[in-house]
Amino acid sequence: MNYMKPGRYLMLGDEALAEGAIMAGCTFVAGYPITPASEALHHIARRFLDFPDRFYVQMEDEIASMGAIIGASWAGAKVMTVTSGPGFSLMQENLSYAYMTETPCVVAVMQRGGPSTGQATYPAQQEFYQSRFGSHGDYEAIVLSPWSVQEMFDLAITAFNLSEEYRQPVIILGDGEIAHIREPVIIPSIEDVKIVNRKRPSTVPYPPFQPDEDLIPPMPLLGEGHDLLITGSAHDESGFRNYDPAVVKPLIERLVNKIRRDVEKISSLDYHSFPQHDERGKNILLVSHGVSARMTWAAAQVLAEQLKARTSILRLKTLWPLNEAALRDCFQEHDHIFVIEMNAGQLVREVERLANPLGSVVHGISKPGGELFTSMEIVNQVKKEVGL
Repeated sequence: MNYMKPGRYLMLGDEALAEGAIMAGCTFVAGYPITPASEALHHIARRFLDFPDRFYVQMEDEIASMGAIIGASWAGAKVMTVTSGPGFSLMQENLSYAYMTETPCVVAVMQRGGPSTGQATYPAQQEFYQSRFGSHGDYEAIVLSPWSVQEMFDLAITAFNLSEEYRQPVIILGDGEIAHIREPVIIPSIEDVKIVNRKRPSTVPYPPFQPDEDLIPPMPLLGEGHDLLITGSAHDESGFRNYDPAVVKPLIERLVNKIRRDVEKISSLDYHSFPQHDERGKNILLVSHGVSARMTWAAAQVLAEQLKARTSILRLKTLWPLNEAALRDCFQEHDHIFVIEMNAGQLVREVERLANPLGSVVHGISKPGGELFTSMEIVNQVKKEVGL
């Protein structure tokens, strides 16, 4: 094994993603190069040469890439693919299959401007809803949003652990800016990293979809003597196709409830309130995620210093599942809520759904087009909206 020595490194975001996957135990990656995610695949292809039991395969397209990692996962590998918006769209049918067959896998998406081919070299945050509702049918997505190169590394490990624990796909929703900037990254010792592996059956053969009390089935593997039928059709615990509503209803309920019951455990929010404020003023909350949260943090500091207002920032590290109870608790303490995102307005709809019944006024600050916010753009828009 040839893990990086513990220490401080200057790394590209895509490289940090790759190193995090390697440290998490990823053994198989399939992908098709696409800006701004290609550097992650390049780095993995080089680094896997240092590991005799790890493999990178460049596929003919993103559809095949998703299919390849699903097959490798059922053969026992920890798997990942890396793409951007157009490739992510192509993966959706196989991603739906992965949800239905409860296949552990990580899909890292470095967002760029769309629709269609869009802006191949510009950052965006336009896959917020695609990451949750891109595939058909009922399922619960787990989507993580890094805002730094360090978090590209850290959340790669988190993504693999969640995927293995809950036996389903996990999405890392980055963007072109975080993918392509260089920042310091602290690489820990492998002995200090928590690694989660999927549950394994205690007997052979074992039904591939027979759950434990936590609603998650231990995962038998191909080649171990199990009688495996892995179909994307509705099925019973043995894997055989079964369309009986009495079978399908509990299957779908289990697929969604294994995530919904653990929302508080899975979801991660970063909330900070700046102390400079006059209690007679208004309460302002800035909500953001990913790269936009960096400028939002700077804007919150300026607003706290300039306005007679309590100014706070809420950063969503986990986009899905939304911890609605925690969000409502946060929203009800603020008069004005501003949602800052690099799209035409997506996250703001979820904030409105939760905050409007509480009496908070929600404002969207959106910026599609591939250009980052400046902190003063956010400051000036907040001042304008609240009349300060």
